[in-house]
Amino acid sequence: MTVRPRSRGPKEGHGGDEATQPTSQVVRGREPFERFYAREFRSVVGLAYALSGSRAASEDLAQEAFIAAHENWDKVGTYEKPEAWVRRVVSNLSVSRFRRRTTEMKALTRLAGFRNETTELPALPQEAEAFWSNVRRLPKRQSQAIALHYLEDLPVAEIAEILECSPNTVKVHLHKGRKKLAARLGVEMGGES
Repeated sequence: MTVRPRSRGPKEGHGGDEATQPTSQVVRGREPFERFYAREFRSVVGLAYALSGSRAASEDLAQEAFIAAHENWDKVGTYEKPEAWVRRVVSNLSVSRFRRRTTEMKALTRLAGFRNETTELPALPQEAEAFWSNVRRLPKRQSQAIALHYLEDLPVAEIAEILECSPNTVKVHLHKGRKKLAARLGVEMGGES
């Protein structure tokens, strides 16, 4: 995973007095992890919920991402947007979890036959549940782009940073995802190109 670190101050010949600027320290103070965690936890859990469909799983995914950030805070804390790094980790973990659960379910089905055990999910309005269920059925990048755009209300440029792709690629994922959702939900897309 590649995430771009913060700028470490003015470059040579670009302003500032080079003799007084320390080059081995981050010029802007790094936020304490505890403050970062308190500020970001709720929205990261929301993203994880949109991607996983389970409250318990979303809290686990968010905790795993924050543990990874905490363990590497000396590095992650220097990034311009450490919150983008955490969201990227949550996105990747949700895909890994989905693959692992799919494999487990196939194995259980083969070994013991299918048992109709359902996990209790928090009550959502019928339209919201149908929408997010369909979002989770989209290809990985489309579902991630849609969740980041509509749930996190992030602009295309920030989604591109999180997913490590170009803004145009994000626009393509959003367009294709919207088109598939519209078809699945029986909604006309309108004047979107």
